[in-house]
Amino acid sequence: MELLEIKSRLSLAQIVSYYGYKADKNNRICCPFHEDRTPSMQLYYRTQTAYCFSSNCRTHGKSIDVIDFIMYKENCTKHEAIKKAVSLITGSTLSPPVGEKGGGHPAVPQGIAGREQFLSSIFQYFKNAVYNSPQAKEYLQSRCLDYQKIEVGYNTGQFHHGKRKEEKLIEQCLNYGLLIDKNHIGRTGDKVYSVFGKWCICFALRNKANEVVSLYFRSTINDKESKHFYLKDRQGLYPKYPINTTKTLLLTESVIDAACLVGVLREVPVGRLELLACFGTNGLTEEHKQAIADLPELQEIIFAFDNDEAGKEATKKYADYFSEKYKHLKLTTLDLPCKDVNETLQGHNELIFNELIEKRVLLNKEQGAKNKDVDNQQDILFSNEKITEKKHSTATTIIKKEQKTTTTTTETGSSIEFLQAPRLLYRLNDLIGKAGIVGEEQSRMLLFLITLSYLNKQPLHALVQGSSGSGKTHIINRIADLMPPEDVLRFTRITESSLYNWGEFDLYEKVVVIEDLDGLKEDALYALREFISNQVLRSSVTIKDKKGNNKSQHKIVKGQFSSLSATTKGETYEDNMSRSFLIAVDESKEQTQQIIDYQNRRNAGEITPEEQNKTIAFIQQIIRKLKYYEVINPYATKLFLPDKVHKVRRLNEMYQAVIKQVTFLNQHQRKITENEQLITEIEDIEQATEILFESIVLKVDELDGSLRQFFERLKKYVKTEGKEFVLRDVRQHLNISKTQMFRYIQSLVELEYIKQTGGYINTGIKYRVDYWDNYQKIRAEVKEFLMQQISQLKIKN
Repeated sequence: MELLEIKSRLSLAQIVSYYGYKADKNNRICCPFHEDRTPSMQLYYRTQTAYCFSSNCRTHGKSIDVIDFIMYKENCTKHEAIKKAVSLITGSTLSPPVGEKGGGHPAVPQGIAGREQFLSSIFQYFKNAVYNSPQAKEYLQSRCLDYQKIEVGYNTGQFHHGKRKEEKLIEQCLNYGLLIDKNHIGRTGDKVYSVFGKWCICFALRNKANEVVSLYFRSTINDKESKHFYLKDRQGLYPKYPINTTKTLLLTESVIDAACLVGVLREVPVGRLELLACFGTNGLTEEHKQAIADLPELQEIIFAFDNDEAGKEATKKYADYFSEKYKHLKLTTLDLPCKDVNETLQGHNELIFNELIEKRVLLNKEQGAKNKDVDNQQDILFSNEKITEKKHSTATTIIKKEQKTTTTTTETGSSIEFLQAPRLLYRLNDLIGKAGIVGEEQSRMLLFLITLSYLNKQPLHALVQGSSGSGKTHIINRIADLMPPEDVLRFTRITESSLYNWGEFDLYEKVVVIEDLDGLKEDALYALREFISNQVLRSSVTIKDKKGNNKSQHKIVKGQFSSLSATTKGETYEDNMSRSFLIAVDESKEQTQQIIDYQNRRNAGEITPEEQNKTIAFIQQIIRKLKYYEVINPYATKLFLPDKVHKVRRLNEMYQAVIKQVTFLNQHQRKITENEQLITEIEDIEQATEILFESIVLKVDELDGSLRQFFERLKKYVKTEGKEFVLRDVRQHLNISKTQMFRYIQSLVELEYIKQTGGYINTGIKYRVDYWDNYQKIRAEVKEFLMQQISQLKIKN
């Protein structure tokens, strides 16, 4: 369904009504996107747009349409909002509800046939009520429940009052148990009802079709002790039925525990692990059992019941049940450090659950023994890496060993343990080498950090420069392989307008690989430069409306992505791209010999593809465990670059950016401020300086990377000042193509590093080196300047 068709079929009045709001006589509502007691959002039905006049609103300053309204209301991406809009159009949930007049109170749908439709609309009313209740927000926050990320409501007990008290509404509320008839008349002459679940937070229970079929209430806001309430004829599961491809199912004792894990485990790949809440220690219902029986690919059930006697007994009871019924299932449990899941989250960083899952304890020893002593070890849930398990009988940590003579990278332990161990960057650099990138130790680590920046708000970009056949494309592709594959986009060609035609968020948090930047036309390069500089492309395009008339439309594509590009002439592009690093491929004889040795070992079977793939999978898992943080560098004002550096403004920003990337990678070993900001340590600066050193030296040097390498090799060949040479002899000695040789010589002549001294075209033009710079001395001076600066920081701290 096209976007224009969606907007033509879904009116602003319908979407406002769907979310439970009713406009006053001036067509205004209380804005749903900020605290608003007086209506500040104006609805324009003629243009099908809305505008909030409050400066406190996150939408202030721009008109929003129905898609924007859904996006802000659901706190989702534009793509998800469009999908939601389509589901509303094709579904049957858009009947305009009848609510009380005016104001910003959500209206309660009335007279809707069917339990599913009615309860879905009532639950939407309860969800809206959360936004209008500071008391509910405060309580949810205290329980580590983010109402913007999970579906949760709040029942004030007011939904049947005033003009909402219609006969059909009362009848349905009584029928489904939301109201209880007290059989007497109040002061106003109206019948009196008891409200079920009053002053409770509320969760929806869903059937296999993902429809709301029941509600669960938890009363803890005004009550001293927690109470649980279910509608009569309870049915449905929370948070939803697990999908058919589920391989691992995590069972919690309560809905609250599952709700807090929904947000924590949201990065787990879909289909690998699903959550399911039991309704207490005796709350594994027949519906739960049938849902589990319908999972054909299920391999493991993880119990996350309370860490008390009742929870342990229930875990044992249900483990015995599943062990008897399903012989193939692996049954494990989380060794919670606190009373329950929710209390554990309140007292710890959310990453603790990744670690608890990795170190889950095996329950059915017999099943584990059938799988290569799995009673002492376990396969990691999210990748091929191996994890450690804490056994009940001893406090010993046992690391699983491969049944091979060679050591694999997965023996380094779990990804969390890897991130927490000292010398992270050095160990990670070693893994990158085992993944198939030979030599280039500093460059490959810098490229890894640059590529990893796609997870941050200010991503970085790299131009890898080298002569034809130098391996530059291999390097960028191999670095991209280390990233989660779902986040990588690879292009061999980009047409002039293709970047403008992506969806608004299709290039958000992605890695873009361009194998041949030289093949891009100017218009495509311009679009790429705009993306890199501003992270957004705006264009005016022509479309046809439903009547076939041409119409202009404003199209926006947002792009938070890092990029890796290969080129033979990096300086041409680097000058036009901010935040881009120019990195030269090492074309020395020593590097060539390392590559040849690696190729020979691989062909001899000493290096296997399986080992490389396991290493790559392990690095990808490490990346998945990283969480975005803003980085604060308290030493930033004490860092300077040498005066000899060219374009020092740009390089200084890059230097600071690499320091932040090192801190980001070391996040499991760094302190965090109250505002959730990582704090840079001197060790991060030292590591960043070492990694970036070659790039800094390149900025001191007026020759680009590959040209500098050629000139140093040329000087070694010439050996003595004043000695003349002809190009043919140099080309044969250095094994360089004629085209590449001509480009190098032309550049060196223009820069006055070499000079033509004579000769003839038919016998060979003679040249000599005219400027013998001391490159090694320059490198030493830059190194000493940077290291002395770091030493001063260590002394003062």
